[in-house]
Amino acid sequence: MDIPSLLGDGQGNYRVHVVGNSGTGKSTISAYIATKLNVPHISLDALFWGPGWATPSDDEFKERVSAALTQNSKGWVIDGNGGQCGTLIPDHATDVIWLDPPLWFYLPRIFWRTLLRLLNIIPTCAEGCNETWGDVLSTNGIIWYCISRHGYCKHRFGEMLARTSITKGGNMRRLNEWDGDLRTWKAGLEEMLRTH
Repeated sequence: MDIPSLLGDGQGNYRVHVVGNSGTGKSTISAYIATKLNVPHISLDALFWGPGWATPSDDEFKERVSAALTQNSKGWVIDGNGGQCGTLIPDHATDVIWLDPPLWFYLPRIFWRTLLRLLNIIPTCAEGCNETWGDVLSTNGIIWYCISRHGYCKHRFGEMLARTSITKGGNMRRLNEWDGDLRTWKAGLEEMLRTH
């Protein structure tokens, strides 16, 4: 039996959590899915970061996320790993999508996206969170963060996939854009939505 691109709750509602390392395309694919499903796209970065890179307490962040998850009864697409929330997001999700391309494939996108942000061509990751060349090139910057978190994300989401893989009756799938998985999956989603 073919597994559909999204499981949903069986009643036409989809709550999709997109996870992966920085730069793997979470925001892009989340916006695409949200548009196709006509549900809100929720960015965890926008909920987490305040002006000047201010951060909420874990409890405050969980409250923000919880409020966002309950705003639309038809569903949502949320992008970001949300480690501070524990299992709050995956527990509510009908589908979890792990974007897992090789580092060499998506690292150039981080460089390009960061350059565009530094030149004020695209918006910052959250309102009031501006970056400088010094920030970007430091060990606290997004490029180093991306490189240093690649292995961690593979381990964390690999373990999660082993427990909750869609092929074992769970709700999580891994997509490797380099292998063409993402393109095939998107074609499947388009077909699924056409026939329902």
